[in-house]
Amino acid sequence: MQTAICWFRQDLRLYDNPALLAASLHGKVIPVYILDEKSPKQYEMGAASKWWLHNSLKSLNSSLNDNLNIYNGDPLVILAKLIKRHNVSAIFWNRCYEPFAIQRDKLIKEHFNNLNVQSFNSSLLWEPWEIKKSDGSEYRVFTPYYRKGCLAAPSPNLPVDKPAALKLIKDKGSIYVDSLSLLPKIKWYKSLEPHWCAGEDNALEAMNRFIDQGLINYKKGRDFPATSYVSRLSPHIHFGEISIRHLWHTIFSLDNDNDNVDHFLSELGWREFSYYQLYNHPDLPEKNLQKKFDKFEWKENQDHLVAWQKGITGIPMVDAGMRELWQTGYMHNRVRMIVGSFLVKNLRIHWKHGEKWFWDTLVDADLASNSASWQWVAGCGTDAAPYFRIFNPITQGEKFDPTGEYIRKYIPEIAALPNKYIYAPWTAPLAELNKAKVELGKDYPFPIVDLKRSRESALLAFQSLKSDKNV
Repeated sequence: MQTAICWFRQDLRLYDNPALLAASLHGKVIPVYILDEKSPKQYEMGAASKWWLHNSLKSLNSSLNDNLNIYNGDPLVILAKLIKRHNVSAIFWNRCYEPFAIQRDKLIKEHFNNLNVQSFNSSLLWEPWEIKKSDGSEYRVFTPYYRKGCLAAPSPNLPVDKPAALKLIKDKGSIYVDSLSLLPKIKWYKSLEPHWCAGEDNALEAMNRFIDQGLINYKKGRDFPATSYVSRLSPHIHFGEISIRHLWHTIFSLDNDNDNVDHFLSELGWREFSYYQLYNHPDLPEKNLQKKFDKFEWKENQDHLVAWQKGITGIPMVDAGMRELWQTGYMHNRVRMIVGSFLVKNLRIHWKHGEKWFWDTLVDADLASNSASWQWVAGCGTDAAPYFRIFNPITQGEKFDPTGEYIRKYIPEIAALPNKYIYAPWTAPLAELNKAKVELGKDYPFPIVDLKRSRESALLAFQSLKSDKNV
């Protein structure tokens, strides 16, 4: 019987795993996970992602009856040793789309060209190179990309079953998950544990819970951070604990004429669009897609950046979002737009600082989605929100947190303020502040910037960019 390696990466599941199925059909299987030390350091996983990965690998190992082989180092070197030690005749993996991963995988395919080496699409609904305009050019705007490109293309492949039987090999060189040292000595991640359960079974439970409780009012309810109408599936999707094709076909089959279903599927389309941008623009995480922003006058203010990171800007809707992120490793999508707009427009701090902070603190940190989203909110990306569209965190709070429940949850020090002042405590009369036992500047900070003036300053900076004839 022949032996194959199944190289797990961002596909930490058994169901709808085409690489694993191919390996099982080939013969005996060596299931492998390699923590890649060769990838560029700027793309090293953030702390929250490492915590998730630690738990997800333990879950996968359990599903494989403790037969997951774990390594740390250069994938090419490790694979070469396994091939020699076990007389391997095939390597199967599911594709990754980060620029460095594409280069790495191409090199490995070329290096082992004497073997049966195959890769599969397991992470996306449509391959980025398959969606093009009629003239062969790339789409630059989401709606035609999704409606005319993706939905006009062949439907995503149906999920494949789990292998009927797996003849697994445990390699003597494998290490334990704990040996990867993914968890820091300072156990800050303990605050994340009440909010998440990693692993394939938990991902399926999360999907079913969303279908039962959230999907019914998704289109409207998804904008209200105090409610439970969002799926919270993003970390499960990123680590491949649930197949995007499984999710798509499950939701699509419910009622594809339903507005809530259509809206959720279009959000999966936005994820596809992010990967589409990253594939066509490998420098997306580093460079503005709209080159005119290369000359934009960003500010360097470390005090403001730290206040934003810690959720002590004095703007409750912003601070609530940043505290949710720190305490749970997650932030509601509507609030991500609010805090992002505040950073890049009211504070005029470069979007890369926001991208870096989210990369380290989000359990769903994803290179494509994180980079594309920050360029979107900064106005410098493809189909981006115009720079002059500046979210007002006060009116956003009034509209999408109408009872103040979200703000009160994460900023308990101002919880006793009436709704009239909860979104802008500095406007409250002294009597109201005293009644709520809030002393501004002590219990909760004054705003670090004036929202109206900072908005005007941002617009002036943008106007000067537009008037520059050299851009």
